[in-house]
Amino acid sequence: MGADQHIQWHEAAASALEWWNDAGVDTLVEDELRDWFATPAPAARPLAVTSAPAAALVPDTLDAFAAWRMGDAAPEAGWNAARVPVSPQKNPSLMILTDLPEADDSGDSGWMTGPVGVLLDRMLAAIGEVRGSVVIAGVAHARPLTGRLPADAQEPLEALARRLVTLVAPQKLLLFGAEPCRALLGPDGQRGGLRTLNHGGIACPTIATFHPRFLLERPLAKAETWRHLQLLIREPTA
Repeated sequence: MGADQHIQWHEAAASALEWWNDAGVDTLVEDELRDWFATPAPAARPLAVTSAPAAALVPDTLDAFAAWRMGDAAPEAGWNAARVPVSPQKNPSLMILTDLPEADDSGDSGWMTGPVGVLLDRMLAAIGEVRGSVVIAGVAHARPLTGRLPADAQEPLEALARRLVTLVAPQKLLLFGAEPCRALLGPDGQRGGLRTLNHGGIACPTIATFHPRFLLERPLAKAETWRHLQLLIREPTA
């Protein structure tokens, strides 16, 4: 005998429709009639953006800039990480620019704390400086969970770092690590070698060296860093 040819089509169709309905497909056609032979309408052009670029919105005074960097318009505002403010001190004897806050840095403790801060204090004492007379800042004012600057934020953060240095106008500038070196000296900037930073109307002796974070891992590099510090504090020859 052959197979039963009496298929219950109504039940099969109802079952299929029930399955599609459960999947969220509950209509076979659009609500509105469509002319399938009509020429597609051109895509709407976006309206011209007339707002000023972000760089133009950054304050041009040190106090206002320092406050703006802690506000909602700063690049780090969406990082879900605490920001460390910079003391708005004008014309300090020395400014230090690092990449980002250390893991234990905060608004209360300040910049470069923990073992890194202990080594920094020794370095400052060796060149006749103390924290109270030095401005310490970072390219970023917050530390992402990765502990690294996000690639898509580097360009605006570097521009803000240059603006900060210009507003602070330090007598000397010390750059810790590759990120501050690139931000202030450009992609060809190198560690060692005293340079005069001419930017935004300032002429500031500048040198890039190893970050204290690196020196804790590679103590043998301290000798090279000491030579860099000596170059920075050396009195210019007539």
